Amino acid sequence: MDSPGYNCFVDRDKMDATIQDLGPKELSCTELQELKQLARQGYWARSYTLRGKVYQRLIRDIPCRTVTPDASVYSDIVGKIVGKHSSGSLPLPEFVDNTQVPSYCLNTRGEGAVRKILLCIANQFPDVSFCPALPAVVALLLHYSIDEAECFEKACRILACNDPSKKLIDQSFLAFESSCMTFGDLVNKYCQAAHKLMVAISEDVLQVYADWQRWLFGELPLNYFARVFDVFLVEGYKVLYRVALAILKFFHKVRAGQPLESDNVKQDIRTFVKDIAKTVSPEKLLEKAFAIRLFSRKEIQLLQMANEKALKQKGITVKQKRQFVHLAVHAENFHSEIVGVKEMRDIWSWVPERFALCQPLLLFSSLQHGYSLTRFYFQCEGHEPTLLLIKTTQKEVCGAYLSTDWSERNKFGGKLGFFGTGECFVFRLQPEVQRYEWVVIKHPELTKPVSLESTTILSSPCHSVSSDPADRLSPFLAARHFNLPSKTESLFMAGGNDCLIIETFENLFQKQKIRDFPGGTVVQNPPANAGGMGSIPGPGRSHMPWSN
Repeated sequence: MDSPGYNCFVDRDKMDATIQDLGPKELSCTELQELKQLARQGYWARSYTLRGKVYQRLIRDIPCRTVTPDASVYSDIVGKIVGKHSSGSLPLPEFVDNTQVPSYCLNTRGEGAVRKILLCIANQFPDVSFCPALPAVVALLLHYSIDEAECFEKACRILACNDPSKKLIDQSFLAFESSCMTFGDLVNKYCQAAHKLMVAISEDVLQVYADWQRWLFGELPLNYFARVFDVFLVEGYKVLYRVALAILKFFHKVRAGQPLESDNVKQDIRTFVKDIAKTVSPEKLLEKAFAIRLFSRKEIQLLQMANEKALKQKGITVKQKRQFVHLAVHAENFHSEIVGVKEMRDIWSWVPERFALCQPLLLFSSLQHGYSLTRFYFQCEGHEPTLLLIKTTQKEVCGAYLSTDWSERNKFGGKLGFFGTGECFVFRLQPEVQRYEWVVIKHPELTKPVSLESTTILSSPCHSVSSDPADRLSPFLAARHFNLPSKTESLFMAGGNDCLIIETFENLFQKQKIRDFPGGTVVQNPPANAGGMGSIPGPGRSHMPWSN
């Protein structure tokens, strides 16, 4: 290799077989868009020397706090912190949460240097309380640093980034846990086949998704992780979600229909990621990742904010004694005349993760409250979100997840008006399990602009509507929860004195209604091809079993 100084911490024999120095040696690009394309294409991936130069440039340009520790600080403190301990026997900081330092072709000196750097970071960043991704980041940066002090400075700049629009790595348990919840929400939306497999084979799917960062920061082989990190430094945190989703898609493709290698799906995914070279190349992995039509960066940030808020409301801001904080549906705390615990867990896996923290609360049951819509509204208003379960006289079981309080219907002065958000969905459990969600999320080309006059949910007058399509938010997010312009949401629920309507296909199918007739409430079942329409509730048993 051309720069021996870059390799003083590296096992050269292993590196020669992993990342060869065959590519270009200079990069003249300065435009962000061009830099994005080059990063995705792997322009500097084949050049060990050029990658080091690019990392130096990209990390130098990160906007940081006024006082950010640099290489000179490391030189001043490392002797006091390490003392007489040998590098190999140094303990890791508590914030790495027992994460092991990935070898990444480092020699013994390199592995010891990672421990020293992590301890010095802990000394300079007392506010970093939970950061299991940091050992992998430091181990990679050490490859492209002349000495320990330079690596320390690079890692500090990543941690000290003060650009609110450019999130890099999680530094608290609250941020980490909300990222896991956000990833679960994204899997639920973009990897439905894989999600269905996870629900079927794992006892707690949320525990599986809580492992997503480990797939990237620890299990991915060095040449794969380096390619991901190349793009991450240019484009930010969203890249991590993309790659993790792509990994899950490939895992499902390879393992669907095959027996698991163990009874622990978490371990199976880790093994798959560690041996991913048997399945897909780094280029194909990134190609799959960027083929996903993911939400905008702004939408993901808002979803993460909502998940953080839910965790704070539950008092979950530091790591709990038990390993996972999610509250699932258990046989001892759930009873229904319509569904069993297994079916309820399937439904629970579809609910946005910030609400999966909550235990079910029964609000309305036709067995207890009858079939009056007035009574239905009375019992349910003031609660949000809610889950509706229906069993018809033909023994069909269906239902809907309702994101918005039914009291919103009162804003229309007794007339039928729509409200709600794109998080609403309808589903059926019998005769087969199927979920139907908002079709425009999957097919944005079907979206039509919503005029401000037709939007009925209040918004803050201090917010203006951007004309840039990249700044528009999908109706997946609840606009009124985030004080956003009303143009950003669509309408999915309606309730009048004589009917309820829930729709998830926008302007595609005839709406199905439930009307009051003498002798009870009658359901008009939707056509077989209109799977996105929900009809609520029928003359069979129905109840509203859950609310936040």
